[in-house]
Amino acid sequence: MGRVVAPYGVQGWLKVAPSTAAQDALLDYRQWWLRKRGEAAAWQEATLIAGRLHGSALVVQFAGLGEREAAAGYAGAEVGVPRSALPDAGAGEVYLADLVGLAVVNRAGDALGSVREVQEFGAHPVLRIVDDAGATYLVPFVAAYVDAVDVEGKRLEVDWQKDY
Repeated sequence: MGRVVAPYGVQGWLKVAPSTAAQDALLDYRQWWLRKRGEAAAWQEATLIAGRLHGSALVVQFAGLGEREAAAGYAGAEVGVPRSALPDAGAGEVYLADLVGLAVVNRAGDALGSVREVQEFGAHPVLRIVDDAGATYLVPFVAAYVDAVDVEGKRLEVDWQKDY
């Protein structure tokens, strides 16, 4: 849902770059999850006590985090919210996290592997697809290349060749 950019001020606030369509959407959630850089499975629950929009970023304060030094340890951390708190995806919409693990095939029926990660590069998300041999494909998640997404069927169809 976003990434902690840096500490903000001297009272333990954090500056957060949101990855949501509406810049202030994260402020609607009181329970956040933070995962420090380099700690793949160590999500920590945090209770939001204050926050506001600050330019294109958010500045937020969490319970129990009252000093700049403690806040500095979260620079680069990933930000999430409980999945149960999110609204259902609308018709024709999908949460990017739901793409991870989907099998990917191209128009010719060739298996390209599975989605290992969805990376954000500003203009649009990019799917990192890895096959059993370790070959990696980076496919833009845009209508020009993605033909169909079937989350329930665990399948993603793309217009992408193995030699791209």
